[in-house]
Amino acid sequence: MNIQDDRQIVAILGPTNTGKTHEAIERMLRRPTGIIGLPLRLLAREVYDKVVDKAGLGAVALITGEEKIQPPRARYYICTVEAMPLERQADFVAVDEIQMCADPERGHVFTDRLLHARGRKETLFLGAETMRPRIADLVPDARFERRERFSTLTYAGSKKISRLKPRSAVVAFSVDQVYAIAELIRRQRGGAAVVMGALSPRTRNAQVALYQNGDVDYLVATDAIGMGLNMDVDHVAFAGRTKFDGHRMRMLAPNELAQIAGRAGRYTKDGTFGVTGEVEALEDQAVAAIENHRFAPIRALQWRNSNLRFASVAHLIRALEETPGREGLTRAREADDLAALRLAVEDRQIAELASHPDRVRLLWEVCQIPDFRKTAPAEHVALISRIYRFLLAEAEVIPSAWVADQLRRIDRVEGDIDTLSKRLAFIRTWTYVANRGQWLENAAEWREETRAIENRLGDALHAALTQRFVDRRSSVLMRRLKQKERLVAEVSDKGEVTAEGHYLGRLDGFRFTIDETATSEEIKTLRSASMSALAAEFTRRADKLYLSPDSEIDVTEQGGLMWGTDAIGKLSKGDTPLAPRVQVFVDDIAGTDVAEKVERRLTHWVGRRIASLFEPLMAMRDDEAISGLAKGVAFQLVEAMGVIPRQAIANDVKQLAQEDRGMLRKHGVRFGQHNIFLPALLKPAPARMRLILWALWNDLGEIPDAPPAGHVTVPADDNMPQGYFETVGYRRCGARAVRIDMLERLADLLRPMDVRAGFEATPDMLSITGCTLDQLADILSHMGFKAERGERPKPPRPAPQPAEATPETTTEPIGEAGEDKPTETDAAVEPAPEVAPVPEAEAAPETVEPEAPAPQDQAPPPESNAPMAEDTTPADAGSDDTVDAEPEAEVFYTFTLARRPRPGGQGHGHGHGRGQNRRQDGGNRGKQGQGGKRGKAKPGDQSKSGKPKHGERKNAAPRDKPVDPHSPFAVLQQLKKP
Repeated sequence: MNIQDDRQIVAILGPTNTGKTHEAIERMLRRPTGIIGLPLRLLAREVYDKVVDKAGLGAVALITGEEKIQPPRARYYICTVEAMPLERQADFVAVDEIQMCADPERGHVFTDRLLHARGRKETLFLGAETMRPRIADLVPDARFERRERFSTLTYAGSKKISRLKPRSAVVAFSVDQVYAIAELIRRQRGGAAVVMGALSPRTRNAQVALYQNGDVDYLVATDAIGMGLNMDVDHVAFAGRTKFDGHRMRMLAPNELAQIAGRAGRYTKDGTFGVTGEVEALEDQAVAAIENHRFAPIRALQWRNSNLRFASVAHLIRALEETPGREGLTRAREADDLAALRLAVEDRQIAELASHPDRVRLLWEVCQIPDFRKTAPAEHVALISRIYRFLLAEAEVIPSAWVADQLRRIDRVEGDIDTLSKRLAFIRTWTYVANRGQWLENAAEWREETRAIENRLGDALHAALTQRFVDRRSSVLMRRLKQKERLVAEVSDKGEVTAEGHYLGRLDGFRFTIDETATSEEIKTLRSASMSALAAEFTRRADKLYLSPDSEIDVTEQGGLMWGTDAIGKLSKGDTPLAPRVQVFVDDIAGTDVAEKVERRLTHWVGRRIASLFEPLMAMRDDEAISGLAKGVAFQLVEAMGVIPRQAIANDVKQLAQEDRGMLRKHGVRFGQHNIFLPALLKPAPARMRLILWALWNDLGEIPDAPPAGHVTVPADDNMPQGYFETVGYRRCGARAVRIDMLERLADLLRPMDVRAGFEATPDMLSITGCTLDQLADILSHMGFKAERGERPKPPRPAPQPAEATPETTTEPIGEAGEDKPTETDAAVEPAPEVAPVPEAEAAPETVEPEAPAPQDQAPPPESNAPMAEDTTPADAGSDDTVDAEPEAEVFYTFTLARRPRPGGQGHGHGHGRGQNRRQDGGNRGKQGQGGKRGKAKPGDQSKSGKPKHGERKNAAPRDKPVDPHSPFAVLQQLKKP
């Protein structure tokens, strides 16, 4: 092929087994210099070995997050996509598996390479045909080349694992499933090789060699084999179609299945694919798409801003949260590095240390250390924080003694597969750190040391995998079962039930699951063999559960009861909403004593959990000092589990005496304008439990998801059952639902506004609701206001201020660290639905010590549209160099109180304003003087009809009355006087 001298961008697209990667290698070797970015470290190592064979060891570099081989005269760089040295100019640049741009976890990295990675002479993008529309949109200069598959791929239907033909690969999507299938194949077919993405290249290559050399005829793997690992596979069988993508379990799309199934039939040899185990047969539509390589095009690519600002941590986070301004791109979900950064700066010392752009940049680099260990986020951030402090110390490196101590704990080759796998994950972290040369003294020596430890652990893991999953002897267990011989059964610490060393099934919690591969004839014998061990095991587990701390038990979003990782029961409807029943998951063979003990323990735990989460509510319910009408209000609050719309009990609230109100407030009750609630019960934990209990009490088949913790407003889903938003502590206002405490704060901000003349939204209103201006207008429209939209010239831009939080992510959390305490508006009123506030001059809230409203940063008034007078015309007006430019327009809303018919049809008025509420209230709000009560209005202040005179306010206090120093509202009124 003749290579053009002019710079060219080529997208080579097509299914698997088309030779795309091989062609990229050949085209790169024709150039003086080149860089190839690959999706996996394993694949990068495989390509590196191929290029070394052709170009020589000194000409090729390998750069991944955990491995760096960089000869001084290297001309070709083989890298993972994340590690591509984009600052290095090369004649040839290629990115493999470019369809990974749509991957939720890593897609933003591939998208960045699509947009910015370029070779001086030639750039190649290799991947699936589904990327053609997106590449065409984002890279207009790209030329497309399609490659057809060398062999045919055919669907073979469903087969049992025991009936799979040799040279088959079984694909699963969890480590436990991979191990279980490999163990089964070992018992039935002599053995299997195991390939997973978490393996080191050394271990993976050794396992593949077992398969390629014919030592075993079966391969059990995760979807890691779908990214270019070339093996002689004739058939691919899916043992699952769902995978955990880092956030949730989801079904694999047809194009993802095709990427894995395409491993069958290398080069010109045809291949087949199908399903196995309990996986349902593939749909005809999916089969046709895979066989014909026709899939729906990718609609949006994941994107994250790569133009970062390091002036401060806040600037960095805002840059990372920026949204793409280009069609076809969508902002990537929060990655692990950004989550680690947020968590790290919660440490005040770390936040103070990151006080300079260079330090912020260093902190970001440290936060990008991958969590190979998959530990708790706090543990990973603790390691990051310690490394960061070391790098800011006087030596500016991580102490060698400390690193040596960490490696000494990892450098041990004894242990089982899980233990060795964990140590390999730990050493990968230090291999990554060692490859950051400036972080360690003698970095080259540390790289050699970490690589040596990884190789030793990789060899040990390979030996352990081979010993466990490669055994050519026929299963002794299956022979004895057929002969109906008595078996001696045992139960391991992990719940695996074995007989004479052979697997029978699994004990999860208090339920025994027989080996899925057992035939119907074997099930009875297997159960009988297991009972001798399970009887004692059930009793032991019940005793352990009874003595275990409450922290080991938890409830799921769907009301399931978990003991560690085992499901041992679920909640069901009880006699009252706050007293659900417990249904336990205990096998009949365990006996009634075990079942009763488990049920008793779980019932006690549920009672304590509810009492802890709803402690303010329980205390109010049990307070004997509350009596009369206050006790009735308290009872209704308990029935509603702490949140009730004010309208539902408006009559009772209106009749409450101030002493009753004080008694309820003592227990945390807030009398809001729209809701009566206990703010402490809006925290995420009690809110989720309230949702579970409410759903059980209302016999909902499936418990809806709770709103994301900390979100001030959420979209109002019409599919949610009636009462859902009130239960989770939100109030629906049009297209969105607002958290009720924030709604009350919004009402406090609206109170001093001139609702008759009209007002505009303030920054505090937008901040409290976490909404855009249009969304706020919709919310206020459903609170009884009329929103009129307008445009005007945009005022001069003020000095840059920290950006307000965006909708959906703006949080005003009510949590353990800091509880939201908005000003109460608990006047004794009976509001109509969607009560709208009116100016503070008409009515003041009835709180004892309300918070004074924060000063508002009001935008400057728009410039006048009136014509400019002649004497104010600039001197250079009319100059040829002057260009008239229209001022930039901004959208604004003017809000006024909606006019609604008065009760009985007598004219129109502000039916949802404070004036009407005050009249219904009998003037309770107007009585404030010494001690929080008003004095009576002077004679003549109102007409005989009881209405205020024209231009006067109802119940207005005399101007010459002394200021009550104990009344913040009186003080505020004095401050407002001119």
